[in-house]
Amino acid sequence: MYRNPTLFLIVAILAFSVGSVVSTAVPFFLKSTVPPLAGGAIQPYTPLQLEGRDLYIREGCNNCHTQTVRPLYSEVLRYGPYSRAAEFEYDRPHLWGSRRTGPDLARIGGKYPDGWHTRHLVDPQAIVPGSTMPPFPWLANRPLDAAHTAKKMAVLHLPVQANEMAALNGKTELDALVAYLQVLGTAIAQPAVTAPANLTNPYTGNAAILSEGESLFMENCAGCHGIEMKGDAGTGITGAQLIDKNNGDEADIVTTAWEGLEGAMPSFGPQLGADRLWKIANYITSR
Repeated sequence: MYRNPTLFLIVAILAFSVGSVVSTAVPFFLKSTVPPLAGGAIQPYTPLQLEGRDLYIREGCNNCHTQTVRPLYSEVLRYGPYSRAAEFEYDRPHLWGSRRTGPDLARIGGKYPDGWHTRHLVDPQAIVPGSTMPPFPWLANRPLDAAHTAKKMAVLHLPVQANEMAALNGKTELDALVAYLQVLGTAIAQPAVTAPANLTNPYTGNAAILSEGESLFMENCAGCHGIEMKGDAGTGITGAQLIDKNNGDEADIVTTAWEGLEGAMPSFGPQLGADRLWKIANYITSR
């Protein structure tokens, strides 16, 4: 066959044709080609979330932020579980993207409280110093236009309840965008982060590290807790609000920061590590 070009061409065409027919015809007889999510089916968007998704596209958020975590160790370590095909069942169009001027948002849902997103969208640099993200203050002043929401839901075959439509009344565009961000990636549970069992303060009485602790606090914590630690997008962390300054319990601060608080604060352990968290904790208790 290899010595007869004509015969080889015919066999190659037949092999290619059979493979093409099988690979395209067989899926028609399968109920689904997408493996289901381990935790169950993904929930369809609510009217508010769908409007937020349209605003996300309108404002060009997908030009800087991707929504897909690739199955690479470095990405899973930074963003969380890699993306599954079933997560995008209701996305028309999908917003996977290929450019990360900003971080990936595939697992942003539930990582921060609503107040964090609200302030971040209005003034990004107040939350993340040095951020190149532009502000979107007009979203807070624009009432949400829900004139076509019901039609959008019908076109996309999304179920809608009367109370969900009624919930759109009085909402702003900022409310809708935050609602959309808060649902991203929530179909897959994030792995729990646990602080080390034995935590011993390596900087007890070491005033030399307080300036570095202050810099780390301003960079990573002040956006939510405020420069004076009295609270802003997040809670205050002075006195009985979070720590007992009389006991100087830095270990509690490190544990909380390491593991995070569900729906209120992300875990900083993997990001900052023990050494920097201890410096932040010692700075907080020194105030």
